[in-house]
Amino acid sequence: MLAIGAAVVFGTAWILHLTETSTNIFFGTTSLMLLGLTLTAAHLAGVGAGWAPQSRRRR
Repeated sequence: MLAIGAAVVFGTAWILHLTETSTNIFFGTTSLMLLGLTLTAAHLAGVGAGWAPQSRRRR
């Protein structure tokens, strides 16, 4: 899910860069690229992978 979010953010930054749209400083292409890199790093680190320690079962 984080990888999909990163792809959307990178796509948005790419479109803004191609059209040379001037945006607010908080919504610029550099900040979107950094957000995309953060989401990609979180995805590669395994955040949100759904891992849970195995519980002990009674036999």
